[in-house]
Amino acid sequence: MKQQKESPKILLGFDIEEFDLPVEYGCQISFDQQIKFSSEGVMCLLSLLKKHEIHATFFCTANFVENAPDVLHQIVADGHEIASHGYFHSKFEEPDYANSKRKIEQIGGVKVSGFRMARMQKVNFDLLKNAGYIYDSSLNPTFIPGRYNHFRKPRHIFEKKNGIIECPSVVTPFFRIPLFWLSFHNFFLWLYLWLFNRTLQHDGYAVLYFHPWEFIDLKQDKLWNIPFYIKRHSGEEMIERLDKFISFFTSKGVIFERLDEFLGKRY
Repeated sequence: MKQQKESPKILLGFDIEEFDLPVEYGCQISFDQQIKFSSEGVMCLLSLLKKHEIHATFFCTANFVENAPDVLHQIVADGHEIASHGYFHSKFEEPDYANSKRKIEQIGGVKVSGFRMARMQKVNFDLLKNAGYIYDSSLNPTFIPGRYNHFRKPRHIFEKKNGIIECPSVVTPFFRIPLFWLSFHNFFLWLYLWLFNRTLQHDGYAVLYFHPWEFIDLKQDKLWNIPFYIKRHSGEEMIERLDKFISFFTSKGVIFERLDEFLGKRY
């Protein structure tokens, strides 16, 4: 009997952090506003995911979780995976591997098995292992000037020597065009869908991530001084684009799955 081909999987994730992006561009924003805007973005996302009856992975900073526990509880109640995004988004210390995991598990009442470093920076995999993580998703295997150069790193999920599973962000097989959140903002939607679909059919799965603050109107405060290529298609436009993205792939029989569930079937 001919074995049925497995449906492609999209491993959709969101980095849930205090909205410190304006600070990165030299603008001030109160901490209460940072939590407020991220929380509003999360609630928009939860509504959209519920509409399509799909689940995702939410990488949360412990700092956000401490200040918005009700948001975390809603994410858990809706059946999504909770992973760690460090303790703070703007700074990192080595004890944060273990401390963020412990705090998120304490408040959320769930087991945390995944980690993603803020801004996809370098990770100490031995400390990650010692803290009790199973997988990491801090690798964007491409070259982005001023951010990182991982053009020669593996683009498929692989296991590190110490047993940690690395889950790279999706890039195209050829030329390694990154198909992450920033591409989603700036490519024509038809072009993004075509590139993503070609990559998905080639690989069988794709790790894709966004941030909740992308789904609020980033043009509402001109004092934030956020670059146009980040503000483009933010807010309602971004919600509409993601809605169309999900509809496009579910109509093709593609399955959206939590990272822990996907990895649990294979490792």
